[in-house]
Amino acid sequence: MTMDVASEPSSVALRAARLRAHGLDGGFGSPGAAVERLACVQAQDLGAAKWVLGARVPGATEASIDAAIDDRSLLRSWPMRGTLHFVRPELLRPILGVTAPRQLQRAAKTHRDEGLDDAVHASARAVAERELEGGRSATREELQAAWAAAGIPTEGQRGYHLIWRLANDGVLCCGPVETRARQRFVLLDEWSPRRPGELDDHDETLGVLFTGYARGHGPVSVRDFAWWAGITLTQARVGLAAAGDTIAEYDDEHYVAIDAAAPPVARPSGRLALAPFDEYFLGYGDRTAFCSTADAERVVPGKNGLFLSILVDGGEVVGTWRRSPERRGVTQVELVPFRDGLGVEGFRPALERWAAFRSTSLGEVTARPTT
Repeated sequence: MTMDVASEPSSVALRAARLRAHGLDGGFGSPGAAVERLACVQAQDLGAAKWVLGARVPGATEASIDAAIDDRSLLRSWPMRGTLHFVRPELLRPILGVTAPRQLQRAAKTHRDEGLDDAVHASARAVAERELEGGRSATREELQAAWAAAGIPTEGQRGYHLIWRLANDGVLCCGPVETRARQRFVLLDEWSPRRPGELDDHDETLGVLFTGYARGHGPVSVRDFAWWAGITLTQARVGLAAAGDTIAEYDDEHYVAIDAAAPPVARPSGRLALAPFDEYFLGYGDRTAFCSTADAERVVPGKNGLFLSILVDGGEVVGTWRRSPERRGVTQVELVPFRDGLGVEGFRPALERWAAFRSTSLGEVTARPTT
C-alpha cells in the first residue's frame, strides 16, 4: 500500500480543473473536437490512443474514431518527443518546424551508426514518393519492400528510422486505418494539404501550442509544457510569452487558457478507467498533484516507458487495470488497486463504457489484494 497524493485544497482544486480541461467530467462532441481541445495526444499505441479519445467523447466507438482518422479530422504522425501523436491537422507542419530539428539532431548518431546518411534518406524519399503518389498508401512492410528492391537495406530498425525521418521531414504521415492496431502510410501533402494561413513563425507556433496545451491540460506550468512538447525550457518560456493574453495565471506556477476558464469546482468527482499513455497522466512533467511518486512507478513498472491503463477516482490515480483476451465476445478485467477499499463495483460503469467502445461485453471484474 502506498501513500495518497497531496490532499491540500490547492492540489484538490488543481485535479478538478484538469479533469474539466481534459473533458473527463463532461466530454466533447466528436473525436476531432477532443484533439482540437488537447492539441496533441500521444498515440504510439493506436488501440490505446483510440480510447484516450473515446473516454472524452460520450457514445464514441472504435469505429467512430476510425472514421475521424479516415475523414482526416485528425492526423497521426511524429510531431513531438520522437513518438506518434494524434494532432490537429493544421498544427502538424508548424510543430515539426519547431521540434524536428532537435529530434533529428538527437537521432543523428543512431542514423550514422545505421548507415543512414543524407544520400540514403534522399533515395528513400524518392522511392516513397514514387510508391505513394496519386493518393496511394502502403504498409510499413510494403514500403520496406520497395526500398529493399531499390537497393536500400531495411534490416533491423533501419526501415523504421527511414519512416520516422520522412515523417519528421513532413513527407509521410499515417493515413487510412488498416486494422485495429495500425494505419497505412501516405504522403502528407496529398492526405492533408497545407491550409491557408498555416503558421510559419516559430515563436508564434510556440505561443499557439502553449495556449492549446493549457486549454486541454490546464492548469499547467512552463516546465510541464517543455516536457510535453519535448522542447527546451527556453523555448517553453518563449511559448508562454508568445501566448500573450490568451493565457492567464492560475497560481504562482500554473497557467490556464482564457477561453477555457470556468468557475472553480470544489472537489473533483467520478471514477474513470483510462488508457495506457492517457494524457491525464502522461501529459505533465510533474504528476505529484494526482499521483504519488511511489504509485507513478507502478503505472510505469520498471521505468521502461510502457505505461499501464489507469484507474482515476476524484482526479487521483488510484490503481491500474488489465484486460484479459476477449473470449466469446466477453472480456474479463482485473483491477490492481494502490490502496485498500478501492471497490470493484464503483469502477464497473467506467469499464462498461470502455467495453461498449470496444464492442465487447464486460465480464467479471476482480481486484488483486493490495500489497
